[in-house]
Amino acid sequence: MINRVILTGRLARDPELRKTQSGLSVCGFQLAVDRPKLKGQDEAVTDWISCQAWRQSADYICNYAKKGALLAVDGRIQTRNYDNASGQKVYVTEVVCDSVQLLESKSASENRSATIEGIL
Repeated sequence: MINRVILTGRLARDPELRKTQSGLSVCGFQLAVDRPKLKGQDEAVTDWISCQAWRQSADYICNYAKKGALLAVDGRIQTRNYDNASGQKVYVTEVVCDSVQLLESKSASENRSATIEGIL
């Protein structure tokens, strides 16, 4: 059986680093991935994909990647569920990353951020 995911997209917001009780780093982030435009479609559709990285990958992402950064993710899809405060069962599907790479230089990322801030 194969469970493999490869994505390229931009960080929807700054990644969040947490530590487990045993001290392991875990980073949650959301990747915005555009679908290819279909014939006759005016705008691209974007999927917002939840991802999770562990250990050194988590530290790397949180230290070097900010909102809007272009990332490549290689991992697997994982599902889990839990009961929320209201007692309702919540189902979560996310990509657990085996490898994460920044796809643009720090200067390119800073230039893009400066351009966006200048427009707003």
